[in-house]
Amino acid sequence: MEVAVHIHVEYLPEGVYLATSEQLPGLVAQGRTVAETLEIARDVARRLIEARGEGRLSLPPVTGNQDFTIVVAA
Repeated sequence: MEVAVHIHVEYLPEGVYLATSEQLPGLVAQGRTVAETLEIARDVARRLIEARGEGRLSLPPVTGNQDFTIVVAA
């Protein structure tokens, strides 16, 4: 099963990128580049979904701006 998760990435003054998701609470990832941050976010999202132990994931609808979408194999 694959799930689309919307990710918000922002550049921090410390010189790193931070990814979060309103759609998947608990998802926080940090990296040196956007690509690295999204790769880490994908792994964190997969682990969060697995930790829930649900056969089918029901995510709330996304409102507002959408910055990135990652596909997570769960």
